Amino acid sequence: MAHFPVNHPARPLYRVLAGLVGLYILLFGVWGTAETWGEGLFARGSHWALGLRTNLAFSLVSVVFGIVLLIGASRRTNLGHYMNLTAGAVFLVTGTLMMAVLQTPANFLNFSMSTVIVSLLFGLVLLATGLYDKVGPADHAEAEDRRRRDPVPGSR
Repeated sequence: MAHFPVNHPARPLYRVLAGLVGLYILLFGVWGTAETWGEGLFARGSHWALGLRTNLAFSLVSVVFGIVLLIGASRRTNLGHYMNLTAGAVFLVTGTLMMAVLQTPANFLNFSMSTVIVSLLFGLVLLATGLYDKVGPADHAEAEDRRRRDPVPGSR
């Protein structure tokens, strides 16, 4: 069974990191939408926004993902925990799949190698934030703290 730390002391830092990733994705999506408006949804042009190649479909999806990540980062519940874990996995899978079809007509999101790298990095950051931002009751936090200080019960 997996163990996620409950009420980790660095949780606020991880929430800020997830929020910054969400803000970048939202800004990228808005900029990319403005840049590609009027083109085909899955056009393969040479439009770039914030250093990443994009098309209208990818920009619109980025706006939605950015808003979702900002909502998850602003909540002090386990909603952000589950959203970050899910988004991290989605970014890693999407980056890997788009890298596999980078030079083919199946590259419908108009990814470039820099977009793949950023997607994989964001996936890792979001996965890490999802692993450490779980919220629990105070008694779980105390038990977690005791286990950190004395990993083998009765050894002292």
